[in-house]
Amino acid sequence: MDPLALNTFVAVARRGSVSAAAEDLHTVQSNVTARIKQLEADLGVALFVRHSRGVRPTPAGERLLGYAQRFQALEEEARAALRDDGALHGPLRLGTMETTAAVRLPPLLRRFHDAHPQVQLEVRTGTSAELLLQVQRHQLDAAFVAGPLDHPELDARPAFSEELVLVQAADSPGIDALLARGRLTVIVFRAGCTYRQRLEAAFATRGWGPLQRLEFGTLDGMLGCVAAGVGITGLPRSVVEAHRGATDLRLEPFEPASLTVDTLLVRRRDTLRSAALSAFEQLLD
Repeated sequence: MDPLALNTFVAVARRGSVSAAAEDLHTVQSNVTARIKQLEADLGVALFVRHSRGVRPTPAGERLLGYAQRFQALEEEARAALRDDGALHGPLRLGTMETTAAVRLPPLLRRFHDAHPQVQLEVRTGTSAELLLQVQRHQLDAAFVAGPLDHPELDARPAFSEELVLVQAADSPGIDALLARGRLTVIVFRAGCTYRQRLEAAFATRGWGPLQRLEFGTLDGMLGCVAAGVGITGLPRSVVEAHRGATDLRLEPFEPASLTVDTLLVRRRDTLRSAALSAFEQLLD
């Protein structure tokens, strides 16, 4: 299989469009189409099906995608290994949950950047589920996710331990009064967030429901709505106490037992740990 054709295939699969892939690859659409057709001819299978908004991989294309991404990662790892002379330079791609990015990560990044200014830091936020998938696909070197985690392809090390607290508006009448009104509005991150899963499990255990869910993509949006009395949420205590609007919020521990969630730094087991990643991990010791 031609490496150029495989890279073209991954670009089309990632963007879901031949034209968008051509832009990413700095070539014309006809070249992208020709490479995909040649790859399909070499393999003897169709790799994409067209739909109204572009293309998507066939089942065979989905299977090839994992191998193609591993090929790309192995090629990059080989290049990194040749460049890695122990000096800290080059890219370091980190993923993080929104909550970790808000409080825990900034001081770490400042210390790391001050000590190693030649490293090109790239930080992406997402849910734990999204970040784990990106680490598996070699799109991130490591990521902060919520535990627990038991995955055959990933190594995980503890980073922080967070207490999950119930967050309401400062003038909220309290959970009992809110429940008496009927449906309880819960403000959460989108599906794939471990904090959301733990919060909903805690509510179910306590018989708090039925629930009406409002999904948000940002921490500021969530806490702003909670402060306005739109609903309640559950978040790490450290995150809420550090928020600029903390005086408009009331925090309560979960009873009878507190809820704790460990934040883990995860990476693939089968890839080279760069000098930059090793140095970053040392900040967690």
